[in-house]
Amino acid sequence: MEPYKNNSGSSKVKAYELRPEGISVEFANGEVYNYNYQHTGKRHVENMKQLAETGEGLGTYIDVVAKYGYAKQVR
Repeated sequence: MEPYKNNSGSSKVKAYELRPEGISVEFANGEVYNYNYQHTGKRHVENMKQLAETGEGLGTYIDVVAKYGYAKQVR
């Protein structure tokens, strides 16, 4: 996983991994969730990928838009 830049300094996102049709997100509490086109929607996944790469806004986006749209909780 790639460490999340956390430009705001207050994100609960720790790391992420981009996939062709999804993204995995690790939170500061150690939980990891997979989001994909099928469960979360392509537009949301692509937005999440962009936010992950810029290092700002991913945690908020997940809280507001994709919180329960994950495909699988890995841990």
